[in-house]
Amino acid sequence: MKIISKFTIGSDEGVDDLFIIIKSYVSTTYKDLISEEEIRHYIENWDPRKMINELNNLSNQLIITYADEQPVGYGILKSGSGYPGSPEDKRLTELHFVILQEYNNTETRESLWKKCKAAASFTDIIWTNIFAEDPLLEFLKESGFIIKENAKTAPFQLPSYLLKMNISKN
Repeated sequence: MKIISKFTIGSDEGVDDLFIIIKSYVSTTYKDLISEEEIRHYIENWDPRKMINELNNLSNQLIITYADEQPVGYGILKSGSGYPGSPEDKRLTELHFVILQEYNNTETRESLWKKCKAAASFTDIIWTNIFAEDPLLEFLKESGFIIKENAKTAPFQLPSYLLKMNISKN
């Protein structure tokens, strides 16, 4: 299997690939916790134009990971996005990090993480709000993230962790 992670612009094609991942991730991850109707409602109300506009903001970057040319994961980095109580004297970057369960393996995780970390090398702190039962939680902790506090995560306000990682300037 050929794995590649690449920067993607906020275009119809890029957002279509992103939506393929989001739809599959949400349907699979929350199927035992959230009603099919709520999941369907969330997916139906997803706005591609809004996402294109968000991704074309110069503070945001989208990285999509492909396995044999099929979109299987993504990282969205949002510069200047802080968490409640975040230090005001630090540059912060929010990370959304998702890999479809069937592609959650070392090669895919490392490919996406390497690109995301390189894209955030200018920041002081990378942070994320990750679903408490997300299988990527352990990988992020192994990669250097620490749990800052318990939280709730979008889109369904389920238990999550706010994780952060200090980026060293070596």
